[in-house]
Amino acid sequence: MTTAQRIYYATVDSPLGQLLLTADASGSVTSLSVPEQKGGRVPLADWRADPAPFRVAEQQLAAYFAGELKEFRLELRGEGTDFRQRVWAALDDVPYGATTTYGAIAARIGAPRAAVRAVGGAIGANPLLILRPCHRVIGADGSLTGYAGGLDRKRHLLGLEGVLRLHAEP
Repeated sequence: MTTAQRIYYATVDSPLGQLLLTADASGSVTSLSVPEQKGGRVPLADWRADPAPFRVAEQQLAAYFAGELKEFRLELRGEGTDFRQRVWAALDDVPYGATTTYGAIAARIGAPRAAVRAVGGAIGANPLLILRPCHRVIGADGSLTGYAGGLDRKRHLLGLEGVLRLHAEP
């Protein structure tokens, strides 16, 4: 693996468990996974453990979990199809303390109503949990639906942002 392709990683403690962050050689964060995440990443033998590229991300995550940060200012680079990139960009526009629906995301990117399932798939494939706020997407009926990190974590994040009472029953 060349330096340009090298993947750097670090772990960060959080109220959701130990987060795994990865970055590329440019320092852009490429993924954030939570423990036991559906489709989450695990360190591979050719990855390089190095906390240096993640110092700003770690500080911002700590401030977020302390309720002091409402918008991450990090260079993010998640790999995906053009469709997924459009969906993820729409996620970036959902503000702290707000929610949206899969249908609203589809409409925002100009996708037909029939694409709501594909939008859900793209949201479920988001490699940057928390940083790219897929936890802010809920069902059309207001229900908490799928989250790769688990519904308890989604509930916790929405509670932190004031959308739900923390530890509220589903």
